[in-house]
Amino acid sequence: MDMTHYRESLLRKRAEILSEGGIRPLQTTMENNSRQGDLADQASGNNEVHIQLKLRQTDAKILTAIEEALSRIDKGSYGMCRDCGEPIAAARLEAIPWTRVCITCKEKQSA
Repeated sequence: MDMTHYRESLLRKRAEILSEGGIRPLQTTMENNSRQGDLADQASGNNEVHIQLKLRQTDAKILTAIEEALSRIDKGSYGMCRDCGEPIAAARLEAIPWTRVCITCKEKQSA
């Protein structure tokens, strides 16, 4: 397993998330929504703030998972399923390099 390749994928994704996060501060979005326009405009603005919050929460979770994956690479445990201990398929690691579980265990969690 080529750890350099996975490390580079993880670092690329981390940089992408961090660069996107600085584009538009959430505070600005909230200020622009302050009692301007009719109720539909306000609702739309509230919805935009909610979506921005959800995206930031998702990005924060992915960043945490990326940091954990980088740590696993350093420790030599990257690519092993946290739940069953079996190797995670290369295709899954290519799609989601920060994953902690194999597809079988992920499907069990979702069921």
